[in-house]
Amino acid sequence: MAYKLKKNFKMFTLNSNRKLAEEMASLLGCELGKCSVTQFSDGEIQINIEESVRGSEVFVVQSASEPTNDHIMELLIMIDALKRASAKMINVVMPYYSYARQDRKARSREPITARLIADLLEKSGATRILTVDFHAPQAQGFFDIPVDHLSGIPILAAYFEKKALENVVIVAPHNGGVVRARKLASILDAPIALIDRRRPKHDVSDIMNIVGNIEGKTAIIIDDLIDTGTAITSGADALIKNGAKTVYACGTHPVFSGAAIERISSSSIKELVVTNTIDIPVEKQIPQITVLSVAPLLVEAMERIHNEKAVSPLFE
Repeated sequence: MAYKLKKNFKMFTLNSNRKLAEEMASLLGCELGKCSVTQFSDGEIQINIEESVRGSEVFVVQSASEPTNDHIMELLIMIDALKRASAKMINVVMPYYSYARQDRKARSREPITARLIADLLEKSGATRILTVDFHAPQAQGFFDIPVDHLSGIPILAAYFEKKALENVVIVAPHNGGVVRARKLASILDAPIALIDRRRPKHDVSDIMNIVGNIEGKTAIIIDDLIDTGTAITSGADALIKNGAKTVYACGTHPVFSGAAIERISSSSIKELVVTNTIDIPVEKQIPQITVLSVAPLLVEAMERIHNEKAVSPLFE
């Protein structure tokens, strides 16, 4: 598909996910803007934009993935540099928005860090945010600038539709994942089940009860992000123990921290399907993991924003 870009369009990327940005630029038929990201000996980040952005509509691609704080600081400094260089619009394309799990006060004296990151992005000069699968969709309300919140679920659903699996049940790995499971189930026309987790004491393992019929079925666990892998791997083992025939798992954001890869490789999960909102290092790429691209979805949204067309069709 050929996209029409105006002369004032510019696209930059920083260090978090250059592969994704290069794929997006290729689909758009444009070159990535020239900039350098270096560090002083004490770790301070220095950014230099190596071309004029005066009066331009700029898109900056940066996921807040590991090392999270470095990548957030890169983004904030880049936004500030663009603002001071007289960019007309600064659109932040943030495929993975970190700190999103800290979206409320669950206990006394806790911060709401998801709101803090939103404030920092706005204060630095961002004029629009484009992201995929907030941990909590209501986090859009933390911003006073436009937020386009895309979903990776249709991308995951299309992959499983092509596999033509039989006797499928969609499984929420915890109570907070039911809405997400219903969305995937509605696309695949499948029933849902829930892994109800209860922890009697802080240092006691979860007690898991399966709510729904999974006997002899092909189960697909869905979550928004895979961090340590504990929830999906323990859930997969519980599903097999309770009669599921096969277990697949999927999620938009492959955080894969700690011993996640070891847990996944030794679990009951036949295949784990994720997207490339986060760049997966070579050492974490195992045959069990399939990676799908969000580049076409992000590019379509960017083109619509740039040409002042409705983005809403992408939410459906």
